Amino acid sequence: MRIRVVSSRNEIAELNPNERIVHVAFRPSNVDMLDLIKACPRLRAVQVPPSYNKTMSKAIRLFLQMQGVDLLEGDVWGHRKDVDEYYVVEESDIEKIGDLISGGESIDSVRSQVQLSTRLSPDMIKYIAKSKMSA
Repeated sequence: MRIRVVSSRNEIAELNPNERIVHVAFRPSNVDMLDLIKACPRLRAVQVPPSYNKTMSKAIRLFLQMQGVDLLEGDVWGHRKDVDEYYVVEESDIEKIGDLISGGESIDSVRSQVQLSTRLSPDMIKYIAKSKMSA
């Protein structure tokens, strides 16, 4: 799974319209979030750092929810934007989450088990687990 890392509002216009998950590494305004939705109509999730998540307006949260876009809290640990514009979640981590879910584990149980072995945020683990449950 590839997460497109966006470091500035100037990058929003250059995004591929097929992006599904985006990590916003700057403090986005409501206009930035609207531009993001326009630039990426297939967007399914937006991840923002915890400090930014606390300042997001209720209006933009509701707008994202109405568009079917999940707002996730978390960071992309160890990612260097100068090396690659994408943060990659290892396929083995996704498979591990899928195996635990198919084995009957609850999402919270999966989150606590996987978070120790990966650097994924709790919200990202829950997002992957929910997508595996519906698949």
